[in-house]
Amino acid sequence: QVQLAESGGGLVHAGDSLRLSCTASGRGFAIYAMAWFRQAPAKERSFLARIDSGGSTTYYHESVRGRFTISRDNTKNTLYLQMPRLRPEDTAIYYCAAAPVGTDDIDPRQYRSYYVDPQRYHTWGQGTQVTVSW
Repeated sequence: QVQLAESGGGLVHAGDSLRLSCTASGRGFAIYAMAWFRQAPAKERSFLARIDSGGSTTYYHESVRGRFTISRDNTKNTLYLQMPRLRPEDTAIYYCAAAPVGTDDIDPRQYRSYYVDPQRYHTWGQGTQVTVSW
């Protein structure tokens, strides 16, 4: 079981960039597909992006596809989310999460809930706040 800790959030202006990190401790980071979610005030936690255990396949929510980039470095037990051109509507708490072992090959076109439903993920970090102002 891994423990996850996010970092890299902060207060920025619209148009700025941030790179979030999610560092794993414990065993087995490299066997888990990983994802990023965010939760804005008074809203549900929403899926942003997912990457397979090896780092070769990614999947994005349409709202951030083409702008955010998820990546990982298994030698450093770290997951990343690169966020350029930030907007005030990106203000939220950002979370990383680990998916159950064996879910790398699930086709999101057929089983999208495995990707976007927070209930499908078993381990979460504590979150990092991102605030984007004008």
